[in-house]
Amino acid sequence: MRKKLIPVMFGIFILAGFGWLSSQQNPEDAKFAKTMESYLDAYWKFFPTSATLAGYHKYNDKLEAFAESNIEDYLKTVDKVSADLVNKISRDKLSPEAQIDFDLLRDAIDLNLLRLEKIVPQQLNPLYYNEIILQSVRSLLVKDFAAMDGRLKSATERAKALPGFIKTAKTELKTPPKEYTEEAIRKFPAILDFYRTEVPKLIEMGGVEAKSKFQTELGKAIIALEDYQRFLQADLLARSTGNFRLGEAHQRIFQLTSSGMIMLNELGARATAEAKNLRREMFLVCMPYYKIMDPKFDIENPPANITQDQLFNNVVLHVMNKIKAAQPTKEEWFNKIKSTTDEIKAFIAKQGLLDVPEDSFSIELMPALDRNSILTKLVTPTPYEQGGSYSVQINPYFESLPADQVQSFMDEYPNYMLPIWTIHNVYPGPFFPTAFTLKNASLIRKLNPNQALLQGWPLYAQDMFVYAGFNDYDLKQRLFELKLKLEALMDFQIDVSVHEGSTTKEQAIKLMTINGFQTPAEAERNWNKIVLNPNEASNAYIGYQTILDIEKEYKTAKGEAFSQKEFLKKLVSFGPLPLRILKTKITQ
Repeated sequence: MRKKLIPVMFGIFILAGFGWLSSQQNPEDAKFAKTMESYLDAYWKFFPTSATLAGYHKYNDKLEAFAESNIEDYLKTVDKVSADLVNKISRDKLSPEAQIDFDLLRDAIDLNLLRLEKIVPQQLNPLYYNEIILQSVRSLLVKDFAAMDGRLKSATERAKALPGFIKTAKTELKTPPKEYTEEAIRKFPAILDFYRTEVPKLIEMGGVEAKSKFQTELGKAIIALEDYQRFLQADLLARSTGNFRLGEAHQRIFQLTSSGMIMLNELGARATAEAKNLRREMFLVCMPYYKIMDPKFDIENPPANITQDQLFNNVVLHVMNKIKAAQPTKEEWFNKIKSTTDEIKAFIAKQGLLDVPEDSFSIELMPALDRNSILTKLVTPTPYEQGGSYSVQINPYFESLPADQVQSFMDEYPNYMLPIWTIHNVYPGPFFPTAFTLKNASLIRKLNPNQALLQGWPLYAQDMFVYAGFNDYDLKQRLFELKLKLEALMDFQIDVSVHEGSTTKEQAIKLMTINGFQTPAEAERNWNKIVLNPNEASNAYIGYQTILDIEKEYKTAKGEAFSQKEFLKKLVSFGPLPLRILKTKITQ
């Protein structure tokens, strides 16, 4: 019998999913599409909450059931798809685009099995259960994809199944990492409050009979949820002695998700060299400011007993501390981001800097239920939707911080940082590459987009704004733009050294605050991001470096005809593909 295994994080369900091709004239393409479609249906059947979130509503009335027989059946399905791809489908006979999707499917299956067979989250990750508990009902009620009574009927079935699901969670969870359990405990009051106070509001428009049936099951579910909260606090936390480090699985996930052209060891060497260059440039930017900002020593003749690194640290931190007072208050922060976005839009229009997606775009506060160590979240149409709008949700992270840490967080985002941070994270941010790449993508590409491309594009684009003169070439803005690039680089370095090595929290925080010039609150946030979302923190730097390599080759080929705007447009014109495939398409 195969070992019972379930994917590590709820958020990866969709990204690790599979898609099907539209009907093709090529018989081999049609055979491939049928194989993918049957597998995907089985996948959604096994993960019905994820299916609802993806816009696949066939299993809306089901809840995840991790009985041993169900797990065995699902694993047999994965094995059958793998065998069919090898034995029944000839890759060479597929159309060129279907060959790409074939490879994406193979990688996605490998990634899924890696998570199934190596990480064992049903035993080690209470956050996984948290997400299903929350989204199973929430996904049915917050989006108006069908009549309320129909959605309530499905929600009633899921609420009815929740006590059994919670019983399974209590049985399966063994010795998770303390960091996971602490985060699950921190988030659970908001989940419980959702069921107690928000759900009754969401069902107000339902019919009397449908509401009555749902409320009966809701009451039972809330009792089970209260019991589960006590379990997390009084039982699970005491035995949360597991290790959050992924070890060997980290590098394999890196290979399957980044699909880049650069090996991990080469990226590590680049990061080491580039960190020195970025810190040196930050020092050079700060030199003229330091001389007029109550200098502590003669910068032209610094004390003989300090190293070059110490010199850079002293000068850069001194200047940053002098200018950090120019910052919005926590009450102004959200509106400042929105007004900065308007300025960015005006600059793009004036300069003709980028093509702008036609899709609807808005900026919203992130719901309390979704707030974690990530400051922004791009909300996209579901993979099964035709069209739809985009929004960026802003996390007012300071609201969850102790009072004595709020100022430390705000110090990270003075007025000179916010424009660049907004370019990187909000607008154009991941919205531009996501909207362009998903427009004509096949379903598998929508379900499994290359995150290195989507996260690396904004890091590349922020340079474009600086060099185009956004905010009149303000050197203080340039200082923080360099700092943001250094932060992405360090996210990559620490992500690898933590999950594949033995770097401690204390060592990581020290590196971020001293060499990376981050405030203690920002360093703590980045640490949590790396621990709770392994590999994701690396995407921006991996994508950025690969895009630079593609640009270099493309620029050589185009010569004087090279246009950065045209290059970025071409980069997102083929869909959210692995960067190694994009390179071939772009340089053909």
